[in-house]
This record gives sequence, C-alpha cells and structure tokens, in this order.
Amino acid sequence: MWSEWQFGYNECVKRLFLIFFVLCLLLTMGTPAFAQSTGSEYFDDTKHFVSGDFLTYYRSVSNATQLFGYPITEAFTKNGMLVQYFQRARFELHPDQPAGQRVKLTPIGSEMYVPGGERLEIFNPFACRYFAQTGLSVCYAFLDFFKANGGVERFGNPISTFEYHNNLIVQYFENARFEWKPWMPDGQRVSVAELGLPYFYSQQEEPNLLKPVDPNHSGNLIQLQVRAFVWKAVTLASDQQLVYVIVQDQTLQPVTGAQGTATVRWADGTNSVLTFSTNSSGVGIVPLTFVNQPYGKMVNIEILVTKDGLEAKTTTSFRIWY
Repeated sequence: MWSEWQFGYNECVKRLFLIFFVLCLLLTMGTPAFAQSTGSEYFDDTKHFVSGDFLTYYRSVSNATQLFGYPITEAFTKNGMLVQYFQRARFELHPDQPAGQRVKLTPIGSEMYVPGGERLEIFNPFACRYFAQTGLSVCYAFLDFFKANGGVERFGNPISTFEYHNNLIVQYFENARFEWKPWMPDGQRVSVAELGLPYFYSQQEEPNLLKPVDPNHSGNLIQLQVRAFVWKAVTLASDQQLVYVIVQDQTLQPVTGAQGTATVRWADGTNSVLTFSTNSSGVGIVPLTFVNQPYGKMVNIEILVTKDGLEAKTTTSFRIWY
C-alpha cells in the first residue's frame, strides 16, 4: 500500500513539473534562446551566412579567411550551445560571458590529434619558445606565424612536436594544426589545416547542415529539432490526454507548418495514428480520448515530424494508473 501511494505521489510530482515546464516553454517559444549582436553576411564561396557575435568575432581578425576559412554550416544548436563550423575552426557562443568574450574556439586540434606520426625533435633556444603547460616548443616559421596571429589565445598551447603527416611537416595545437608547405610563396608557407569538415564528420553531425543556403533568406531551415510532452503523467483507465509537440530549427526558433504523425501504442495492444501540424509558435497538439485501458500499463507515443524534406523523431509516454 505504501509503495503504491509513493509511486502515485512521485507520478503527480512529475506531472506538475512537466506542466510547469511546458507552460514556460510555450510562453517563451517566440523569443531567441540568447541575445546576439545583429548583422549577417553571406559568403558566396561556401554559400553560408555568418551572423551576430560570430560575425563580429570573425571580422575582428584581419586574416580571418586564413585562420578560420569560410563557413561550411549555418549556426545551429548542439547540446544547448550555438555553434558554427568553418573550414579551419568551429565557433562556440557562450552568452554567459562578458561582451567581447562570448565566442570561443572549439579545441578541434586536441580532438583530432592522433599521436603516432614520425616525430622531428628539433630545438634551437634562439628560434623556439618553450610552453611549460604542455612541455613542448614552437619553433622557426611556426613560431613566427603563431606570434603574429594571436598566439595562445587563438591557437591554444602546442600538443605535439613537429611531425610528418601525409608528406607534410605539421604541428598540432589545442585549437588548430599548422602545416609547412615549402612550395608556397614566402609568407604563405605556414597555413592552418582545414580540420573543420573532418571534425564535423567525427561528431556525426546532421549532413543537411552542410547544404548551401539561399542568399536571399538568412532564416533557412536546415535542421529540425523536436520534443514531446504529455499533459498528464498518469491517467484514468478511461480519460483524455494532450500531447504537446515542440518543433524548432537549428537555432531553436519555432518551425511553423511542420507536419507530424503521432503513433500511439495503447496499453491494450492496439495502435492509433494521428496527424497534426505546428502553429506559429512551433507547437502541435494531439488530443487523445480513450476508454478501458489496462491498469498499470504504459502508453507509448512515437512522434515523426517533417518539413521541407527534413524529418525528426522523438517519443513520449504516460501510465494508466487508476
């Protein structure tokens, strides 16, 4: 008896929490998840936009193309953080930081470095700088490039010595990889490797994010994100229920007019398929009415949402308790 009461109490608490969460989400759906600087620029070379704080940071560097490359995705939300991939870097937005410090570089050098290349132990006290943080040095033309283009703040500390990789002399840093190309003209022999795309694939990102976007529309839909919640965590055997489906794009903006299906796996073993579409707040509502469902069983709901050739899935559930 005590265990049943405790279970019922816990379910009620979860139900109240979900109600509060959904209401808060619905009330804030029309606003961005963060405040960004204004402004947007289209890069025809790769057919993507850079906007807001990302654009401000990009343009704060005189040789941004050489250090970061061109954008290869739009900005999108990953694990609650706004990020954007470039040919040579990935930007992260940290809105809790002071203005001017909100954009950070993902340490893709550390993420992509695999020890094992042929090491070149070259050290000259007059042409090298030792980094106690990692016990490694940066030397010669790599050191000149490092110092001229932001140093530790931009590239992080060195994490490898000189190494041979694919017939190139390279050195890895926390945020980048330097490559030595002796056939290039003077002043262009050191370059930042294009690790952005390999890192994109290593993170198993959605391939649609790489698709070119329309230069006449900075709000291109390139990724769907969907969540679903039920109004009641537990119900009567004969009752009514509401399923809320929230659909957002890659920057957590609401997606209007997304088409969806809700496949309901009832506790009695039967199935129902219901359709819905999202409103201007990116919300779709699926009403359910049912009778004589088995006591103590779960009702599982599978959600599929489509829009402009994209699709996303999620699930939710509730329990028949009384």
